[in-house]
Amino acid sequence: MTPAPPGSTVAPLAAAVRRIQAPGVLDRPAQVLGRVADVVVAGRARSVLLGEPLGHALHPVLTDFPLGSWTSTSLLDLFGGRRARPAATGLLAFGIVAAVPTALAGLAEWQQATGPARRVGVVHAGVNTTALVLYSSSLVTRLRGRHTRAVALGLAGGIVATLGGYLGGHLSLVLKVGTADPALADSSAGLQPLEQLASSSPT
Repeated sequence: MTPAPPGSTVAPLAAAVRRIQAPGVLDRPAQVLGRVADVVVAGRARSVLLGEPLGHALHPVLTDFPLGSWTSTSLLDLFGGRRARPAATGLLAFGIVAAVPTALAGLAEWQQATGPARRVGVVHAGVNTTALVLYSSSLVTRLRGRHTRAVALGLAGGIVATLGGYLGGHLSLVLKVGTADPALADSSAGLQPLEQLASSSPT
């Protein structure tokens, strides 16, 4: 990890990410998650989850579905009133279901990562799993008629998911974790061709 230049100011989130990227305790969880990924993401499903039919990574496309649904849920909870509760519940449930293929696509991308990206990806996965647990708890609580508590759980899920999004943006924009068809990939952009990824052995 390269130290910050003398006299520079590093934002707290950026400093935290620099620590996450450094070799250390996250390497062991990364190995465990890697073994899980080798079982869950394999064969033809792997190429689909990498976005081969699209020509570029599928995971960023899928994230719009759960995040959009959950954001809409919170907006309806806060401003929609009692009449909006059924719609908010439906959107919340849809987001939870949509999170499953989104997570699998992210796992397929992470499967090819190494070093700092692999460590950040572990934390990204953990944070997003926490958000999913909070949203799932919100749904269960909502169905039990405890609306105020359900709204609070949903808002907490939104805060955690925002942190997960920050880490996801770091993975794609800074660490260049992403895949692209060789016909579309720009070698200067740091994207890994889909063909290479689909034929490589998981590490």
